[in-house]
Amino acid sequence: MAGHSQFKNIMHRKGAQDARRGRQFARLIREITVAARQGLAEISANPRLRAAVAAARQANMPRDTVERAIKKASGAAGGEDYTEVRYEGYGPGGVAVIVEALTDNRNRTASDVRSAFAKFGGALGETNSVSFLFSRRGMLRYPAAVASEEAMLEAAVEAGAEDVASGPEGHEISTSVEGFFAVRDALEARFGAPEEARLDWKPGMTVTLDEEQGARMVRLLDALDESDDVQNVTANFELPDALMAKLSA
Repeated sequence: MAGHSQFKNIMHRKGAQDARRGRQFARLIREITVAARQGLAEISANPRLRAAVAAARQANMPRDTVERAIKKASGAAGGEDYTEVRYEGYGPGGVAVIVEALTDNRNRTASDVRSAFAKFGGALGETNSVSFLFSRRGMLRYPAAVASEEAMLEAAVEAGAEDVASGPEGHEISTSVEGFFAVRDALEARFGAPEEARLDWKPGMTVTLDEEQGARMVRLLDALDESDDVQNVTANFELPDALMAKLSA
């Protein structure tokens, strides 16, 4: 299991769930705001906004909170102006890391990200310093209970997906960037809204970490996750199952 998915599984098992829920809502609100400002504020006519609202509903965000975010983004009630920023660097053990952020203060966000890398044995690089190690893909995740492996594979292939990985933790469907929305809409019509649906970075190769490196890598990702500005973190590392279980405890 690659770094981003492993990190999510580790964090889901850790404490401070209320604080994490608050950060999750803040990130979803920012994504809704940016999506509404970049396109139409009408959900049905704006694929990025539709995906953001679907993610908010999956996270049980109150409907009025979603509506307020869209209203602010439309200009009817003011609101912050967020900029999309991407940071790239290397973590412990030479792990390549991509950090995607939405920020209203570039200097603050850059300082926070640089500090996290330095504190846990990493180094922030220039733009495109590690992104060549990844490919841009559409990604959807469904819980295992929505369909059997065979049924999900058949439906995903029919919809135009490029790859499907199924297991006890769920189904992960990979698409081209161009085919992402068509696949998402087809699967949503059949299985309901996915747990996640977004454009993601897929590593072309991964780095296996030992216990010391793995512990530092998780602390780095944890520090990045605590930033309200950081939306997504992707890294090309692997952890042995026994080590992942230990770090999740």
